[in-house]
Amino acid sequence: MKLAVLSGKGGTGKTLVSVNLAAVAGHSVYVDCDVEEPNGHLFFKPSGVENEKVTIKIPIVDEDLCNGCRICVDFCKFNALASIIGKLIVFDEICHSCGGCIMLCPNKALTEKDKVIGEIQKGISEEVKVFSGILNTGEVSGIPIIKKLFSEISDEQEMIFVDCPPGSACIVMESIRDADYCILVAEPTLFGLHNLQMVYELVKIFNKPYGVVINKCLEGENLIKKFCLENGIKVLDEIPYDKELGKINSNAEIASRVSPKYHALFSALLQTVTKEVSHEAITHS
Repeated sequence: MKLAVLSGKGGTGKTLVSVNLAAVAGHSVYVDCDVEEPNGHLFFKPSGVENEKVTIKIPIVDEDLCNGCRICVDFCKFNALASIIGKLIVFDEICHSCGGCIMLCPNKALTEKDKVIGEIQKGISEEVKVFSGILNTGEVSGIPIIKKLFSEISDEQEMIFVDCPPGSACIVMESIRDADYCILVAEPTLFGLHNLQMVYELVKIFNKPYGVVINKCLEGENLIKKFCLENGIKVLDEIPYDKELGKINSNAEIASRVSPKYHALFSALLQTVTKEVSHEAITHS
């Protein structure tokens, strides 16, 4: 079972939820797909860490074969190619590695070379296998790293928790593509509601089953709970606004491992999510 944890913005509690769910699940897999700013490893502190570079293919030009026809330049929608006084220039930083320019070149003047865009890290923390993707600063897209992460866990039999990037961009879509269930994390504020609506629309487009966890809850009116009620969305749990939890997080500790109260909370949340996934499976069988 693969569970994806999303939020409309950073700092909402997405990593809090995904890290603690993986911890209480015991034998499980945690995958940090927030490749621009991965931080799950700060909590898990995995041992036996292995690093592996991730590369993409980018074009390289043979000037002796290039006749300056500009077919490749006109094709590239990302402006990664330019022809200046008949000389073809490749801008590696904005190339999206689609390979179209190489296919279209009539003189076979373009070939490919590897470019390192980041890496993945693999380690273990107690019973949790920890996988993290790290995108090099300035790179165009983290999708190749996310694909590499998922290829590494394709044979895993344990429950998988995917810590998605914030927002609703392409890298988020790639992160939830094969998810069995999506957990949307939101704060009970106007800004939090706006960002919840973004990921809510996204999971509906992908036709994924989903539920909401409301983080940093206070007494009184709750905009997120009201929105969920009006739209028939399952509220999976409410995490209170708690100084103890804030202190645990600021110390880069996993709440469910150091606090019996939060071990109980996240264990109950995991049971709720598991029941929801089972219910969805029965409903659509």
